[in-house]
Amino acid sequence: MRSQRGGTAVGTKAARRKMDKTHWLYVAVIAAVVFGAAIGLMAPEVGKSLKPLGTMFIALIKMVIAPIIFCTLVVGVGSIAKAATVGKVGGLALLYFMTMSTVALGIGLLVGNITHPGAGLHLKPYEASSGGEDNSTVKFLMDMIPGDIPVLPTLVLALMVGFALQSLGKSGEPVLNGIKQIQKVVFKLMMMIMWLAPVGAFGAIAAVVGATGWAAIGSMAILMGAFYLTCALFIVVILGSILRLVTGLNIFTLMRYLAREYLLIFATSSSESALPRLMAKMEHAGVSKPVVGITVPTGYSFNLDGTAIYLTMSSLFISTAMGMPMNLGEQIGLLVFMVIASKGAAGVTGAGLATLAAGLAAHKPVLLDGMGVIVGIDKFMSECRALTNFTGNAVATLLVGKWTHELDMDKAREVLSGRDPFDELSMDDDDHGSQLDPPSVGGDSAGLAGLMVGGAGVQDPRADEEKVPVSA
Repeated sequence: MRSQRGGTAVGTKAARRKMDKTHWLYVAVIAAVVFGAAIGLMAPEVGKSLKPLGTMFIALIKMVIAPIIFCTLVVGVGSIAKAATVGKVGGLALLYFMTMSTVALGIGLLVGNITHPGAGLHLKPYEASSGGEDNSTVKFLMDMIPGDIPVLPTLVLALMVGFALQSLGKSGEPVLNGIKQIQKVVFKLMMMIMWLAPVGAFGAIAAVVGATGWAAIGSMAILMGAFYLTCALFIVVILGSILRLVTGLNIFTLMRYLAREYLLIFATSSSESALPRLMAKMEHAGVSKPVVGITVPTGYSFNLDGTAIYLTMSSLFISTAMGMPMNLGEQIGLLVFMVIASKGAAGVTGAGLATLAAGLAAHKPVLLDGMGVIVGIDKFMSECRALTNFTGNAVATLLVGKWTHELDMDKAREVLSGRDPFDELSMDDDDHGSQLDPPSVGGDSAGLAGLMVGGAGVQDPRADEEKVPVSA
């Protein structure tokens, strides 16, 4: 027991060291945005000349979109198919997650159409705004970056391969495992690219502020404010109403119960850091261990409400800023694509930017040149995304527990009212140290945490990788 705890302590220290490294990235991106805006205001021509920095960073992201979509969707399809083996709990959880993510995407589109973020910026593609004179150095560097692969054919191929592997059963598992290994390489490459985010953000913000002045800062502030307000209303109105109707519980008492986890998420910009604590607290609140073991890790893969709102609002921001607003049909098509792609890329480092880029590339590739502005303000929205995702998964766990009659309502009321407080010392126990390996549910069915690629299960190929909270 002692050695196990010692190992846990060592693992915790290692995680903290990695977390500290990501905080340097966080600080660097914020500093880059501030300096870029200052240069754009004080020396507009210099700011506009820095545009290639943002363009090259977006080109690097475009380079890995297709591999990310292919690998994650192939393995994601397998995960969804395996979810059926956990019976009623897994089926209800997946149905609820797909429904709520679609609702969140729709709300993002609605708010984006009302607020029109990005109006008045008049952003232009890099080629159109580079002037008549070619810079040989910039051209040389751009030519070094491989071209992007078409997204829609990749998505269709990935879905077909995923279902084909499922139909092969056991004989298809070696191929699936091979794709998981390729996935590790793709994820590592994405993390390497994310460390260049400060450079990309610096160039993009300097260029857009240099071209449009204070209008750019105002438009970015409107987008961030609208996004924060939308997430808050989604939690209080949508999630709160569903929680009240189904269980009779109050969303504010649940949020107070999870206050420590919110602070942890805010400090790390990632909801994954609070996964063990959420599982422990949901059990303490009266949800049965099997339901917690299935619903929470599944939600970390398939229930990303905050990310869904971010994707649609950012897409509308870019299209409006570039003077290419999408009509209703294009917006619905974008929503359908995001529903699929966001599930495939869930949990991937930089998944928000990669999925956003994939959606824009599938509709209007020219819009990708406007993503540099989003890179600059992405960090300011990451905490809100993570908090919304986390709250959505907590609510989902209580709802699934209620629907499957695996929720002790008396216990839940006692806990959320504060009369039965959570024992913080229990998080030091070995039982909670192994929360990431939930119990089996029904016969040969394994806990879904070990099946979901994007979740935080013990078979997550990124479990030992460094977490970079650029897109929570």
